Amino acid sequence: QVHLSESGGGSVQAGGSLTLSCVASGYFYGAYQMAWFRQASGTDREGVGSIDSDDGTIYYEETVKGRFTISLDHAKKTSFLQMNSLKPEDSGMYYCAFTMGGTRGQRWSNPYEYNTWGQGTQVTVSS
Repeated sequence: QVHLSESGGGSVQAGGSLTLSCVASGYFYGAYQMAWFRQASGTDREGVGSIDSDDGTIYYEETVKGRFTISLDHAKKTSFLQMNSLKPEDSGMYYCAFTMGGTRGQRWSNPYEYNTWGQGTQVTVSS
């Protein structure tokens, strides 16, 4: 069974940066997807970005393109979300998600595509 552990959240001022990390533990073999979602109070969980372990295909949510960078250290089974030029609207609980198998294409942002979730890490951006 795969277990995810996130870290790196915190409070920053607008324009600042944070890097989130997500470590996947447990035995698994083959291609997998790791994604980041966020959820602000009273809103639905929103996909931020995803990465394919096999071919490196990356997807981003439109509002974070050019500001956020998702990466994967395959050997360490760790995904990173580098967040620059943060805005107050980026605030929320950020969750790491995982699923085995190949890229989901445009379904990458559907939470139901993922069967393993981390506990979440809070990001707060003040204006």
